[in-house]
Amino acid sequence: MRYAQRFNLTIAQSFEERETAAKRGRPVFSEIIRLLRKGKANGIILHKIDRGARNLKDWADLGDLIDLGVEVHFANEGLDLKTRGGRLSADIQAVVAADYIRNLREETIKGFYGRLKQGLYPLGAPIGYLNCGGGKPKEPDPVMGPLVTRLFEHYATGQHSLPRLLTEMYALELRNHRGGRVSLTGLSTILNNPFYAGLIRIRKTGEVFPGVHKPLVSKRLFDRVQQVLRGKTAERVVKHTFAYKQMLKCGGCGYSLIGERQKGHVYYRCHTAKCETKTIREESVDEAVMMILRPLQMQPGELRYISNWFKRKRPEQETIHREAVENCKLQLENLRSRMNRLTDAFIDGAIERKIFDARKTSLVLEEANLMEKLKGLEAGCEQILARIEKILERAKSASGAYKTATREEKRDFVKDLTSNREVNGKNVTVVLKNAHQLIANRALLSTGVLNRGIPRTWTRVLNNLLALLAQSSEYEPASAVD
Repeated sequence: MRYAQRFNLTIAQSFEERETAAKRGRPVFSEIIRLLRKGKANGIILHKIDRGARNLKDWADLGDLIDLGVEVHFANEGLDLKTRGGRLSADIQAVVAADYIRNLREETIKGFYGRLKQGLYPLGAPIGYLNCGGGKPKEPDPVMGPLVTRLFEHYATGQHSLPRLLTEMYALELRNHRGGRVSLTGLSTILNNPFYAGLIRIRKTGEVFPGVHKPLVSKRLFDRVQQVLRGKTAERVVKHTFAYKQMLKCGGCGYSLIGERQKGHVYYRCHTAKCETKTIREESVDEAVMMILRPLQMQPGELRYISNWFKRKRPEQETIHREAVENCKLQLENLRSRMNRLTDAFIDGAIERKIFDARKTSLVLEEANLMEKLKGLEAGCEQILARIEKILERAKSASGAYKTATREEKRDFVKDLTSNREVNGKNVTVVLKNAHQLIANRALLSTGVLNRGIPRTWTRVLNNLLALLAQSSEYEPASAVD
């Protein structure tokens, strides 16, 4: 305004551009250029030359206007753009301003990737985390963090569609950073973001970096959610909850039997036209399950021997645990050494950027799995023994508890203890899971000869359980989706 008064210029209209001058496609600046080309004003006053010249495309547009006779003034710089010397000086300053922006962009990118390599996320915290200032990792939100964890656990069961889950989580008071309702797209973004499993992914480039922030979900749970997302199906309306819904398979055609209620009884029907299996009553299934659970019942002498076995085994497991921790750390060192060699090969030009990014992402994901395994190992050496105790505790009371169980409890029993349930005609075949099969068959040696010696029998059973769980669980505790 002072510049206009000094040179007797009349201001027709004022504009304020909030976009950075380094960015092309600024809406307000583009509107000014359009109005000047239409002759709506005789010229323009800019604060400084770098407000319109930090990218050369905008400076070229201003140059075209100057050539057409439009007056361009700079309030803080006395440049006469009508002369050759003034234009040359302005062009030089414009090039310097553009170079300054290029250098600034490079330094910003360098700082951005520097933070990523430190395991820090240099952008805003996603829902469930809090910003703690520059140079510090994101911290879990004490209110929203547990809700995000529950969100992953619910969706991992495969029993929730995204719209239904959105309604349930809103009722549990899951909110975005503004305190509003999380959108359906926002919910999908949360479930697809590996940040919650301890990894930082840059969506634009697809690069993945290990983060130092505390994960809200395990890598195993996150991977399970991705499997459900890739194979999601339409939600079905549930009219009845049957004890063995989608748990009984027809031995003839292999399809699941469908539950239905007729005359006060529950039947499971095969809907394949030519299949020999037609219907089976729920009571028949109950009897078959009860029969398969009876051998799990234990005598007082067996329970005493099991208790003593645990006392002897814990010191041995501590040694095995230490060796497992050291082995896991060695694998991590080898993996990081491979990462360093890969980086050196890329710097030396031995491999292309595309191949480098793909291999690096694979190594980062492998590192995340090893870190999670190490975390599980370091959490305590008794986890595998605790799982065996849980299996034995559930097994010894299974037969009696099943008789008085509710429909939901029966589902849990069958799901936890059995792995295959097949119906052929009117016959029901139920197979125990491997761990419980070992307990049920404890009276038989590998030769098939009946063995009545408790120590010999249970030593074999418990050692087999130990080996089975060590191979399948890698000392990890059972999760909510197992």
